[in-house]
Amino acid sequence: MTGNTFYITTPIYYVNASPHIGHAYTTIIADVLARYHRLHGRRTFFLTGTDEHGDKIAEAARKAEVTPQAYADRISAQFRALWPELAVTQDYFIRTTDANHVETVRRILQKVHDSGDIYFGQYEGFYCVGCERFYMDKELVDGKCPQHETVPEHRKESNYFFRMGKYQDWLIQHIQDHPDFIRPERYRNEVLAFLRDPLEDLCISRPKSRLTWGMTLPFDDNYVTYVWFDALINYLTGIGYPDGDNFRTFWPAAEHLIAKDILKPHGIYWPTMLKAAGIEPYRHLNVHGYWNIEKSKMSKSLGNVVRPLDLKDKYGLDPFRYFLLRDMVFGLDSTFSEEAFVQRINSDLANDLGNLVSRTMTMAVKYTIGRVPEARVAVDEDRILWETASRTIAEVEAGFAEMAPHKALIAIWEFINVTNKYIVEREPWVLAKDPANRGRLETIVYHLLEALRITSVLVSPFMPGSAAKIQEQLGIADGAGQDFASLANWGGLKAGSELKRGESLFPRVELKTDQARPESPKAEVPPIKPEITYEEFEKIDLRAAKVIAAERVPKSSKLLKLTVEIDGERQIVAGMGKDYTPEEIVGKTIVVVANLKPAKLMGIESRGMLLATDTEEGLTLLGFDRPPKTGAKIH
Repeated sequence: MTGNTFYITTPIYYVNASPHIGHAYTTIIADVLARYHRLHGRRTFFLTGTDEHGDKIAEAARKAEVTPQAYADRISAQFRALWPELAVTQDYFIRTTDANHVETVRRILQKVHDSGDIYFGQYEGFYCVGCERFYMDKELVDGKCPQHETVPEHRKESNYFFRMGKYQDWLIQHIQDHPDFIRPERYRNEVLAFLRDPLEDLCISRPKSRLTWGMTLPFDDNYVTYVWFDALINYLTGIGYPDGDNFRTFWPAAEHLIAKDILKPHGIYWPTMLKAAGIEPYRHLNVHGYWNIEKSKMSKSLGNVVRPLDLKDKYGLDPFRYFLLRDMVFGLDSTFSEEAFVQRINSDLANDLGNLVSRTMTMAVKYTIGRVPEARVAVDEDRILWETASRTIAEVEAGFAEMAPHKALIAIWEFINVTNKYIVEREPWVLAKDPANRGRLETIVYHLLEALRITSVLVSPFMPGSAAKIQEQLGIADGAGQDFASLANWGGLKAGSELKRGESLFPRVELKTDQARPESPKAEVPPIKPEITYEEFEKIDLRAAKVIAAERVPKSSKLLKLTVEIDGERQIVAGMGKDYTPEEIVGKTIVVVANLKPAKLMGIESRGMLLATDTEEGLTLLGFDRPPKTGAKIH
């Protein structure tokens, strides 16, 4: 985002198979960002689309017994049809087979070739068809591609090469001069670590004797363009490079959104390509983690995908959008489970937000004859809502600024919980019994309705349908004036507006399973330790902590090194390695002794201790029946 403009792109999705939840996550994040910046009144452009050339497409088309173009048309149409189903509001859907894109790629290829940065040579190495790239031997894991877990082909052929190594020093300096160029920081460090070794030149072509499904090079009819030198340029084509008004307006504000598997092409190939073409680099590269299923990355090639429309149709669109954005810490991996999804629906949506809307609207319709009342005389005890609203708005903006949408949602839910507590403590149903309390009752109801208005605006980028339903109940016509500017002052809800109580926004749902859980045998109970005083117990500071990263401690079968979020990030070493894998523990909210003096286990500092207990099968972590606020004190 630069000034009053915002440009967000997703990767263009490869059409070798149908869309899955990973594609949905990336695209919904982009949509949430676009909606948020539109609410700020910024001129916004949102680009997505499909990548349609290369070996994988030709191979998939052969298997389907159709032409590559027919195959690309079919799968691209699936992506295009999916986005309206998920309330995605892109401004342009680009295809790399579009004529304007072919023209842009050929223009840039010719420009870079004429400057001397493309040359003809020979290459020998390990080629992964799935990645459409050559790997160095040191990049392979047990001789296999780290992304697709397949053995790459050994190839030797003559091709055209881009002098990428020429720009290595420039790229290192640019990343160092712009610390947030690649974020989160762990991916910036990963790119810099890769750049410590000499950067090889990039093979940018394939001979037509082997592959015809691609763009013919403008300077040699016997070769087609390598997929990355085709695909990455879509970010320029989509906004009218080189002469379009959109290019001049939006390119300085370019924000790319990708998954970590394509970090190298976007973090190294793309900026050097731009530099060679005389184009300023993008503003930010925003990198998220994987959605894992049963400890493995969700992937078309691994066959463990979850289809987004299945979940949307089963549980509803807004709950689906909410879960994806709330349950993944941006930049880290997250494990998808339907159980966690249902828990989020029942706790956050049904119990918290849904209950708040239902209670507030029921009381408002009953106590104020279906109209927004006047806020007569507010007292100090009402200040909690004003102050929390103001703090929440600032925290939401900070969450978006640092590309942490989950933090924005955590802040919004803190406001929702404060508002629910306000109802319990003010007891409007008691005040309603005495006509003398009429003024105070109407003031309380107004404050609750205003809190709902603010909540509806804050959640609207994430759950646009639910936000619209809340605003309809509040008598706000078509969301008029409901942008971030309207949140500047408490009291934006117009007195006298007609209220309409609607149906439950988020009915509770049940997870249907076919297997009954067997009863566990009763475990032996250890003797209770000697009594301590309350003052002794009060010294222990127990906190709710979110596990955001985990790895095994080398040479130990028992120890895991955890990164947890409490009042910031801290490291804890825990003896859970025989009961949990690192993948299983990441994303869980646990109970931690937060004020334990630091200790070292196998030379690694541990700042805290997690709590667990015994089961018949081993240890189990202490948890919660409703997701707590990260860092909350355990009472």
